[in-house]
Amino acid sequence: MSTERPVLLVVDDEPGIVSLIDRFAQRLGFDVVARAGGREALAGLSAEKADVALVDLRMPDVDGLEVLRGIRADDPDCQVILMTGQASIDTAIEAIKLGAMDYLSKPFDFDRLEQLLTSVRDEIDRRRTLLAAESDLAKRLEFCGMIGRGAVMQNLFDHIRRFAPHVRTALVTGETGTGKELVARALHQVGPRAGRRLVTINCSAVVESLFESELFGHVRGAFTGATETKPGLFETANGGTLFLDEIGELPLPAQAKLLRAIDTGEVQRVGGIEAHRVDARVVAATNRDLRAEVAAGRFRSDLLYRLNVVELHVPPLRERREDIPYLTGAFVRECATRFKKTILGPTPAAERVLLTAQWPGNVRELRNVIERVCILNDARFFSERELLSCLSPDSAPRPPAAEGAAEGSRPTGSADSPLLSVAERDHITRVLQDAKGNKKAAAQLLGVSRRALYRKLDRLGLR
Repeated sequence: MSTERPVLLVVDDEPGIVSLIDRFAQRLGFDVVARAGGREALAGLSAEKADVALVDLRMPDVDGLEVLRGIRADDPDCQVILMTGQASIDTAIEAIKLGAMDYLSKPFDFDRLEQLLTSVRDEIDRRRTLLAAESDLAKRLEFCGMIGRGAVMQNLFDHIRRFAPHVRTALVTGETGTGKELVARALHQVGPRAGRRLVTINCSAVVESLFESELFGHVRGAFTGATETKPGLFETANGGTLFLDEIGELPLPAQAKLLRAIDTGEVQRVGGIEAHRVDARVVAATNRDLRAEVAAGRFRSDLLYRLNVVELHVPPLRERREDIPYLTGAFVRECATRFKKTILGPTPAAERVLLTAQWPGNVRELRNVIERVCILNDARFFSERELLSCLSPDSAPRPPAAEGAAEGSRPTGSADSPLLSVAERDHITRVLQDAKGNKKAAAQLLGVSRRALYRKLDRLGLR
């Protein structure tokens, strides 16, 4: 677990005050960054990555309220405490409206300041503990490279375990980026052919005129450029598994020969006379609706029926949002190790974005976004703003009105969405467990008010 100390930004034009706070905060376990004025503080916001800021209200260049606005705009997760020797009700109200954590009068009530700084430090520790727990649970949930806690993925894992020892042909369906190749690998690894080869061909990446040669091989002189006899992928996979990715892209002539090879267990090289017997399990995957392709005359119905002895459907990420925290934990851990960084995961606000994003590219897109944000981020947590900068416009959470207009139904990110409610209930339950039932601590960890948390608990039936 990271031992990195939280950072306190102190913005005050009085050196004596800065020195006093520095010594006090160091004793509480903070690293202190001091700035002598508001303009200097605003100029260095992006580089400092402070967890909490203590800002003087009255400064000659830029006042504390302006600094507060700048901090909230740059990093909404940074808590801000305003301090002043000329307190007034109006400025206190304005500070709270702008998102300040508290408003202190000089000379300080150091007991109150200690409470505030300790609460920030403890919240960081709780967040660190929660993310570490999610990362550890992701390890335990992993099955052949896939992670899924929800019922839909656990059901898929169960089917793979049951079918792997027996099936000779299988069809894996699902949208792009859902992990269809991982399902094919799992069928190979869990079954009796695990010690033999898994041969993969992407049907969309092979030139149409070379499909037959790639699958079945060729003899020397069979066509221009065939300077030597070469076995095809079927023969290479003999005794193991042949994975045909994007099977919907296979040309019709190659489909007929593939069907014959599966039915008879024999392949004939291009230009050859003799047939070669092969014993290869065939797993095909597609992101297309093959039944619609059959109806359109682009795919053979008999090949579909032959492949579809067992169909394993991989759900899109939007239908398994409860798995997003664990997938995120696994990807962050992997990136932190690879890039040699101490990054732990998202802030509560960033996690809400992860849970409500559209993810048209599914798990692959989530992995790519996490990798990008880990490359760009050097702090212990990545923020909502940093995450949004790495999301494509198609993936960003949609405003409720736009979502409802687009789909003619409740928005995915709304409180009434069944999918998001499951993820939200699961997440809040874990946070409450981590906070040992302390609802005030849980609300701070979730980044919401205690009243908002109570409303969520009532709505989700968690009271």
